[in-house]
Amino acid sequence: MRAPLLSLLLALGAGQADARVRLGEPLPPHPWQSAGREVVVIYTHDCGDLGELWGAVMESGLPVRAVNVQGVSTPAPAGLTPWRGADAEQFARQLKVGTYPAVLLVREGRILNAWEGTFQGTGLTRGE
Repeated sequence: MRAPLLSLLLALGAGQADARVRLGEPLPPHPWQSAGREVVVIYTHDCGDLGELWGAVMESGLPVRAVNVQGVSTPAPAGLTPWRGADAEQFARQLKVGTYPAVLLVREGRILNAWEGTFQGTGLTRGE
């Protein structure tokens, strides 16, 4: 059995990380209690079907935070309550997210790794 972090990295395509989000930066203010390691998914209604992406992050075994930006409510998987509204959008802007969805792997409040783009089951690639 793989470790949860390794499973997540393999599912997202660790070698394909391509983000403008700065690694090592602390997360901007947010409404949740931070965990030692967690996954933050920042998405919009324009992202299309995120079923495989949600499956990969939910299977990681890590706490998952959903951040729904741009004012149009879009659901997250059962058990997750998305953070929405102006503060959620400001959070994404402060991170300098360039393409949605964005997936952040966070350790102790700092960004360990990030992916931006379209999830295709084998990894995240730059959005078109």
